[in-house]
Amino acid sequence: MASKKHHVHLQIAPPETPARPAWDNRRWLVLALAVAAAGLFAASFFLPWWQFVLYAPQYPNGLTLVISLTGMGGDVHEIDLLNHYIGMKHLADAAPVERHLAGYGVAAIAVTVLAAFTVAGKKLNKLVYVPAVAFPVVFLADSLYWLVTFGHDLDPKAPLHIKAFTPQLFGNGQIGQFETFAHPAAGFWLAVAGVVLALAATLVRTKVCAHCKHAGTCSTICPLLMVLPEKKGPEAS
Repeated sequence: MASKKHHVHLQIAPPETPARPAWDNRRWLVLALAVAAAGLFAASFFLPWWQFVLYAPQYPNGLTLVISLTGMGGDVHEIDLLNHYIGMKHLADAAPVERHLAGYGVAAIAVTVLAAFTVAGKKLNKLVYVPAVAFPVVFLADSLYWLVTFGHDLDPKAPLHIKAFTPQLFGNGQIGQFETFAHPAAGFWLAVAGVVLALAATLVRTKVCAHCKHAGTCSTICPLLMVLPEKKGPEAS
């Protein structure tokens, strides 16, 4: 009988866990871009979004009006006094509801962006960036509405009478004897940067979904919420 000392015991190597495909790993990139976009939207809330400068011979250094999501700053009192002479309303009367709800609106946009990129299924892939794009677009549309309203709703009993006008939202303009210059401020550019990140996340997400195991059956809800692990089948237990 052969001696047991000549027996060789071979160690059985455990089965290797297959590495996750590159596109599967990029799910985390989608989430990171979405989080960064939401963070930029939140940061924009605390910064000015637009700035107007009015120049006239008696104001060679210009009068500045700074617009944020919650109010106005700069030479508001002086501009209100000048507006009184042409029958324009007080600046504080502009967008009262929007200013009151701005904080809730920004929070809703940030949460919606994160939810869209996490929960949306393949059928909604091309729409997940819509909430992000809507943020600065709605601001511009609302700002233009108030500029038109203030410039066309002039008091006929005002000391000075000028034709109805729309203040320039971009670049140079003219209001009576005043030359104006309007341009975006830091808050707006942060929101635009957030939109760019959301668009980048959409492109990556589209390719991730195209390589996903659930691509053929995915509908409106992502079964993995972009980053959840695959469920183990009975054969894996």
